[in-house]
Amino acid sequence: MTYKLPPAWDGRVNSLGFAKPPAETRVVAAMSGGVDSSVVAAMLKAQGYDVIGITLQLYDHGAAIEKKGACCAGQDIHDARNVSDQIGIPHYVLDYESKFREQVMEDFADTYLAGSTPIPCIRCNQTVKFSDLLKTARDLGADCLATGHYIRRTDGDDGPELHRAADASRDQSYFLFATTAEQLDYLRFPLGDLPKTQVRELADQFNLPVASKPDSQDICFVPEGSYATVVEKLRPGAGRGGDIEHLDGRVLGQHNGVIHYTIGQRRGLGVATGDPLYVVKIDAPNRRVIVGPREALMTSGLLLEELNWLGEGSLQAAADAGMPVLVRVRSTRPPVPARLGWSDGVPVIWFDNPEEGVARGQAAVLYDAEGSTRILGGGFILKPIPADERVVAA
Repeated sequence: MTYKLPPAWDGRVNSLGFAKPPAETRVVAAMSGGVDSSVVAAMLKAQGYDVIGITLQLYDHGAAIEKKGACCAGQDIHDARNVSDQIGIPHYVLDYESKFREQVMEDFADTYLAGSTPIPCIRCNQTVKFSDLLKTARDLGADCLATGHYIRRTDGDDGPELHRAADASRDQSYFLFATTAEQLDYLRFPLGDLPKTQVRELADQFNLPVASKPDSQDICFVPEGSYATVVEKLRPGAGRGGDIEHLDGRVLGQHNGVIHYTIGQRRGLGVATGDPLYVVKIDAPNRRVIVGPREALMTSGLLLEELNWLGEGSLQAAADAGMPVLVRVRSTRPPVPARLGWSDGVPVIWFDNPEEGVARGQAAVLYDAEGSTRILGGGFILKPIPADERVVAA
């Protein structure tokens, strides 16, 4: 089945929202070498836009990460260049390795060492991709920067709004909550209304060399999923041991570094008491891993930092009013009802019903509670507020 691209120009406004023909509209397409970003570049070129492809070299593309399913693998730059050559657009590779190491990898290591659970893909979008790359696109005289993310941008009464993707199974809003209003004004997401199956069909239709390439699964610098290995490499000697303690104060055993544990972890604790135990708290400064029963994982609220507000009005007014929101605390979990508020001047989220296994450093993404698809922003979890007083006291 052949998919027909929608008209890019109605004589007044083009499909990217500019009052000029596509041929007069310059677009920088962020090309990772994957299917999604390649289809974006091909679509825009086919619609007559002046397209420039840019690929960021973020990490040492050595043999260690050249494997299927790894983002930013060594083959990716080659693939992006091949796609660009085939569709007839200029393509540039920018060396951002030093910035990526400083702004993403170093932050990842330090955050993990502090007992938090970082999400480096959000930091990468927040810093390197949507900050540095956006500046480069402006320097090239582009009217906008287009990416292959599954998320929607719409023009609202008070400016651009961020909305969940039409294909809920591919929605990437959890990783893009930190997109600022200024960045959103310049960004475009051509795949936001398309299902993934249709994007694959378009890749075949355009005869792209990456049409059958698998989607990336891993964090680019954590190819085997071992966070602790990466932290130890970036921070030698970081894996110092300590006690594994029960909530009741008993020392149950020893561990070889808090970097090997995450909130909610059950397997691989190395202790046995007869009852299932979970990691309920990580006390990094004192090198303690606190374990307890599953009910001790329940969280009644969250203190947030670096909160990015994309809703109507101000964050101050929304929190003052105890605004109802939906909150997503894991990319794989559905949003749950909550309310905004303040705690000693710090933004706080109070869940309508306690949420399980929430860790410091993760993201809390806010959505409209009235049934729309709008993303209201979000922040990083500064501190979970346990429902169990024993966890507070531990």
